[in-house]
Amino acid sequence: MSAAPEPEILAAFEAAKGFMPPHEGLALYAAAVEAGRLGLPLLEVGTYCGRSTILLADAARRAGVTALTVDHHRGSEEQQPGWDYHDPETVDPEIGLMDTLPTFRRTLHRAGLEDNVVALVGRSPQVAAVWNSPVGLVFVDGGHTDEHANADYEGWVPHLAEGGLLAIHDVFPDPEDEFTGQAPYRVYLRALASGAFTEVSATDSLRVLRRTGAGI
Repeated sequence: MSAAPEPEILAAFEAAKGFMPPHEGLALYAAAVEAGRLGLPLLEVGTYCGRSTILLADAARRAGVTALTVDHHRGSEEQQPGWDYHDPETVDPEIGLMDTLPTFRRTLHRAGLEDNVVALVGRSPQVAAVWNSPVGLVFVDGGHTDEHANADYEGWVPHLAEGGLLAIHDVFPDPEDEFTGQAPYRVYLRALASGAFTEVSATDSLRVLRRTGAGI
């Protein structure tokens, strides 16, 4: 039976700002619990307000490891003013730019998970360039352009341990979803084509792959 979070963790996840539906969250949680058995940190690219971070943090707590989450907290393309996924509550009124970091911190505090997460505040390629430790899970859920999705993949997959899991969110094969999910879909295809991954599960737009070889 797949691992499932306790009701209070699931409730905190559902109450948090974010876009991941519960059934995909449960699949991510199960993958994170499995990856945690490697005894290595669990890493997320794309924190936003911490909805999925709750699940990774609780899985990390169960495994006795740390959850890492990477974000510049200025919002991705589709979250800027004038776009469908923009939330005016995340705008810093003093500077007029998005700042999801305060909301993220409140999310973790309310869930009682602050001690289980290290927030890496910065752009994913810059953080990846100075990171030098293996991780057991890489969850790619950042920008949805080819530039950003490929940079996340190229920056973090080299740090994924053999046997570790690569999770990719918003994988939409339909060309009509070009803006929201075609870049993650192309990264998913790239991972499979590399020969370094085998697919573990597919839950709507969430794909989970296991690293079984070298190369990206």
